[in-house]
This record gives sequence, structure tokens and C-alpha cells, in this order.
Amino acid sequence: MNRRALALGALAVTGALALTACGSDDTGNSNGGDASATAQAGNIDCGDAKGQLQASGSSAQKNAVDAWVKQYTAACKDVQINYNPTGSGAGITAFTQGQTAFAGSDSALKPEEVEASKKVCTDGQGIDLPMVGGPIAVGFNVPGVDTLALDAPTLAKIFDNKITKWNDPAIAKLNSGADLPDLKIQAFHRSDESGTTDNFTKYLKAAAPKDWKYEPGKSWEAEGGQSAQGSSGVAQQVKQTSGAISYFELSYASDGVKTVDIKTEATEPVKATIENATAAIGAAKVVGTGKDLALELDYTPSAEGAYPIVLVTYEIVCDKGNKADTLPATKSFLNYMASEEGQGQLAEAGYAPMPQEIITKVRETVSSLS
Repeated sequence: MNRRALALGALAVTGALALTACGSDDTGNSNGGDASATAQAGNIDCGDAKGQLQASGSSAQKNAVDAWVKQYTAACKDVQINYNPTGSGAGITAFTQGQTAFAGSDSALKPEEVEASKKVCTDGQGIDLPMVGGPIAVGFNVPGVDTLALDAPTLAKIFDNKITKWNDPAIAKLNSGADLPDLKIQAFHRSDESGTTDNFTKYLKAAAPKDWKYEPGKSWEAEGGQSAQGSSGVAQQVKQTSGAISYFELSYASDGVKTVDIKTEATEPVKATIENATAAIGAAKVVGTGKDLALELDYTPSAEGAYPIVLVTYEIVCDKGNKADTLPATKSFLNYMASEEGQGQLAEAGYAPMPQEIITKVRETVSSLS
């Protein structure tokens, strides 16, 4: 897939983010008819957008949000967007308590969370809008090893403290010729409730059911290992700890952090790339009802070049009940994210696009928000 196609798809996913400004907390925004509010810069139409949008949640999409906010607020100087990467669980809680305009979550809303959202979405409820896709990279720090292939059963045993040395026969079998050291494995997981953890454990459960006995979820259930806060926290631990391994979004695998190639049913191990994640996300199915666009991901793809450990970040927004003072800014920001200019930033930041048919539905839903 060429880079432009990726960028266009990625952009569409972005669109949902803006959507999320629903049930916003009081920010004292005003919508006076100031002519300056209609200023445009490039393809960014600020419309009547003013005031602040408060949001929190998924740290997976933080790098994408940062890129969008930088460009959008440079053009729309009357709008301030504050996104706090507290983790998916905390983000949903803040949203259902009416503390934020929207939440980012790497897992779709549960039935009890939808019910809780009705308290802040006047005459409506929270819905899932898939905005950002991407691979969950498995980063490693093993001195002398630049390329590493692992499969689901081996990963499950590593993160369940059943394989504890890097020269274990199971790892050696998958990496013929590699000079694996007699070094203790330092496995790190998220300390906070995380949609990344949810998706990573869904992969382990689906692809290695005999070796991963725990139920998938936002909270880490396996014993042993070490923990760190947020995607940036576990990525930093891998970077600075000899023998470390952890899971985080590809956008955090910077500054020389190496990533594992995943052995699937395909002929060759699959690298964690935007293109390979897009191939897997393309098999996702919409399982949400009504305006809800929750997806069912395929964690065991067999196609060549389909990276199996992926996530989709949703923007959690009210279908009805958006506050009148934040709705203009919400739609303006959303329109920017859905534009070619906005989406073009996602591939550069390490994210994968949503399928075109999904993006089309997201845009239709955004236009109907009230």
C-alpha cells in the first residue's frame, strides 16, 4: 500500500476524535459572532469555534492528538484543546462523570459504561467512533540482538513468567543463528487500566489459548513482571533496561527501540509496520448497533504480511447531548481531522488508517451529532 493511501485512510480515522466533544465540562466558552472566529488557515475552517475542549484517555493516540492539536490551534487561535493521556479506563470514567468533552479508548464501551454515559449525554448515550489504528509493537532490549522473532505461545509464556531467560530453547528455536545471551528477561506491563493491555491480552488469548489462561481486560492479570505508567512509561523502561520486553504502540518505538517480528501462520514472521497493521485491520467487522461503530478485530490473521497485534482507538462521544458552547469547536476540530491535510499526519506519526467504509460511516455520524 502506498504512503499516500495510508495517509488518507489514517486521516479519516482522525475525524472521530473531534467528535468527542460531548457532555463537555463548563469552560466558559462563548459563541459570539466575532468575525475572527471564521478565520481559515490552509484547509482548516475554524467556523464559530471558540473556548476549550477537555478530553482524556488512551495514551495510544497521544502522539496523533498532539500533531492534530498543534496544527489546528495554530490556525484556530480562539480554541484550546487539552488532552490528558490518563489511559483508556480513566478516560472513560472521566467522560461518564461529565468531567471531559470526550474520551479516547482503545476498547469499545461496555454495556454498563454506555448506561453510565446516559447521565451526561442529554437524551442520548455514548458511542464508539473508530479513529486511529495501529500496531501494538513488542519492544525488546537484548544486547547483541537486532532482529528477534516470537510467536504467540512464546510471548504468552514470557509475559506469564514461564520463560525467564533470553537463551531459552523456545526462543532459540524461532531465531536460528541468533547469539542469544544468558540474560534474565525483564517483562514490563502497564500499571494503569489500558486498552492497549486489553488488545494485547486479547491477542494472547486468541492466538495462544493453551498458554494464556487469563481473561483479556484493561487491567493486567498475570503474576510477576514489572509495571510502568502509560505507553511512554513502558517504552522508556524497554529503552533503558537490559533484557527488557514490553508492548506499546508503534509510535512509541522511537530512539532506537527494536521491535519483535511476530510469527503467524504466514510463511514469514511479520514486522510491526503501519502497512502490515492496516492489512489486519482491514478484516475488522462493525459489531456496534445504531450509530455505534465498535469493531471486532481479527487477532489471528493468516494472510501474508498481516500483523496480528493491532488496536483501534475510539473517540467516545455523545450521539446527542453535546453542549451548545463546545459543539462548534468539536465539529471544527473533527472536520480538520477528517481532512486530507489532517489525516496526512497520521502515517508520519506511526499510525494506521481505518478502512474507507468505516471512515465513511464515522463522517456520517459526526455530521449527525447534536
